[in-house]
Amino acid sequence: MITFQYRVAGIDGDYANLERIDAPEEGYKLVARALLPPEIKEGTKLLYEMLQYSILEEQAQ
Repeated sequence: MITFQYRVAGIDGDYANLERIDAPEEGYKLVARALLPPEIKEGTKLLYEMLQYSILEEQAQ
């Protein structure tokens, strides 16, 4: 199963620019906000797996 972790780099209307956490050199991926959890904001970390995006919970340190 392919999984990726993204960070919301910016929100522009109905779209969000996502940046891969492990490969920022790949640039931004433009994704419709309808495909993302509604509570996202800039800086939110997302997990992409099985064709769905979910918010990646931060582990307490």
